[in-house]
Amino acid sequence: MGNTFEIAIFIIGFLIVATAANRIAKYFPKVKLPIITGLLFIGILSGPYILNLIPKPAIPKLYFINEISLSFIAFAAGAELYLKELKGRMKSIKWMTFGQLFFTFVLSGIVVMILSNNINLLAGLSFDIKLAITLLIGTIFVARSPVSAIAVINEMRAKGPFTQTAIGVTVVKDVLVIILFTICFAVADALISNIPFDIWLLIILVGELCLSILLGFLLGSLMNVILALRVSTWIKSFLLVLFGYSVYLLAHLVHQKSQIYFGFDLYIEPLLICIIGSFVVVNFGKSRREFLKIIELIVPSIYVLFFTLTGASISLDILKDTWAIALLFFTIRLISMAIGAFIGGSLGGDPLRFNRISWMPYVTQAGVAIGLVAVVSAKYPEWGAEFSTILIAVIVLNQIVGPPLFKWSILLVGESHRKRDLLHENKIQSAIIFGLEGQSLSLARQLMDHDWTVTVITRNEERSNLEYHGVDVSYVKELSLEELKRLKADKVDAIVMMNQDEDNLKVCEIAYEHFGTRDLVVRVNERNYINKFHELGALIVEPSTVMVSLMDHLVRSPVATSLLLGMEKNQDTVDIEMQNHELHGISLRDIQIPTDVIILATKRNQNTLISTGYTRLRLGDVLTVVGSIESIEKVRLKMDNLGSPNLRNRRFVGKTISFKRKPLQTDPDLPT
Repeated sequence: MGNTFEIAIFIIGFLIVATAANRIAKYFPKVKLPIITGLLFIGILSGPYILNLIPKPAIPKLYFINEISLSFIAFAAGAELYLKELKGRMKSIKWMTFGQLFFTFVLSGIVVMILSNNINLLAGLSFDIKLAITLLIGTIFVARSPVSAIAVINEMRAKGPFTQTAIGVTVVKDVLVIILFTICFAVADALISNIPFDIWLLIILVGELCLSILLGFLLGSLMNVILALRVSTWIKSFLLVLFGYSVYLLAHLVHQKSQIYFGFDLYIEPLLICIIGSFVVVNFGKSRREFLKIIELIVPSIYVLFFTLTGASISLDILKDTWAIALLFFTIRLISMAIGAFIGGSLGGDPLRFNRISWMPYVTQAGVAIGLVAVVSAKYPEWGAEFSTILIAVIVLNQIVGPPLFKWSILLVGESHRKRDLLHENKIQSAIIFGLEGQSLSLARQLMDHDWTVTVITRNEERSNLEYHGVDVSYVKELSLEELKRLKADKVDAIVMMNQDEDNLKVCEIAYEHFGTRDLVVRVNERNYINKFHELGALIVEPSTVMVSLMDHLVRSPVATSLLLGMEKNQDTVDIEMQNHELHGISLRDIQIPTDVIILATKRNQNTLISTGYTRLRLGDVLTVVGSIESIEKVRLKMDNLGSPNLRNRRFVGKTISFKRKPLQTDPDLPT
């Protein structure tokens, strides 16, 4: 009873510290440091060596939090291994992964063994134990961080072959490093326990690996069953967390009972089981999007718990004496990675300008690497604390140095789209509104809020000289081709007409005949003009029916209408043109997009199709996308051309309902 009460106190105290760490760590990006580094720092500060908010006896009793966290970190890593999106770039990924995995592991291991007598952690140990620890160090050196890589890519709006290979290798390598760790951990255990190498040991090692993979597929099937249940997302999230932790409990049970019943230790790798389970869900299950949504919900909290507790576990007294070794290990890893990446890129046929800097995207480490360190530290407490402290110091260095190097490499190969966006922004996002009144000024301000350049045109010279709170108002003497060209109406993306029907028709005819303006939007006052504007390809708004139509939609479908009208905070509706050649012919259901994004319709060859999961993308398709602003930007980046971004797809969705468009057609790609 007393032990249970003590654990409860430790848990409550740790949760308070973790909550504070989560708030404080969000300030670290302001000084160009990752949030993960902030969590580790707060953990160290709260640990037994400084503030003692997390006392030393609490750390082993809270280790179950590590195991829960590790299972979900493995779920997140496995979810990135989506085969349909990696298919088009497998050659480069294959050889780069080989170079990174083989040469980083082998070269760093050889160097560590050569220097072992000068490293306190290894000096004085027998050859077998040195070899065992070196194998584990080499494995951890290979690990990378998909989360950090994705964060850098999103920030830089990076797109291109170099970036695609980097994220593909990062994801594939994290899966393979778990398999490598499973093998090396078993070999290291045999070396440390003085178990002789014979055919039976090999059979046991292969059996352990096959059993872990089999259990991974079984876990994936059970997770698919959970995700298919008709219960709330939070209940499913809780069940998945429970299943992940159950894998660790099963591994402990198998390890204990195997010695009793079989006379030898049988070790199954929980990380490998969880990562394969996640792989099964995203590639062979029907609930991939919901699973990704659960990961997005849970993983941020998991990271807070895991990295805060990891920081508290770092032994500062050991770090004080081993910082030089950590710096040496950091250097060894960088050099071996550079050699491996150059060889792998050359074998994959990548250009020399890529191969010279191909090691830069793979420096950063985080969750998986620290998870492996935690497993080793818990297994071998005699030297585990020193091992953990040194390797976590190396990981922190990689976490600080890695993201800037990845950003630099993206800039060097010219795959960052941020600067180009700024160059094109003013020229592309522009509109002219004919008619000076309250509605036209309100529309101008809304367009300006969406980063458009807007000019309101009036034929009243006196009113054009007044101030309109930031809205640019220009005077035009007559509605002629010469005057419209003077106003640069031939270069804008949209012309909005809110004058009398006769004037609107004159502007519309000039734009149709001479400008080829992308979007012509007209407010019609008399219905007998509708056909005339419709023949000119204009989008028509009828004031006589729009209010009734709007109220009708708000009554019958308030959520959808609020989204489309931009009434929801941080939500938007935009059209995005599909220009990515690698996505041509792929179904919408087979593309990894944020879970809060909905693709409402697909415009193809002037026809609007109802989008379904079976709709196959074609180059030039214009997708109408609804979702959060951040998620829409991720979709835009995925659909962009690999060479240069095209911002002409960004368009403001009108705040009215009764547009006169061609009727929606059934998607021809939908199976019958």
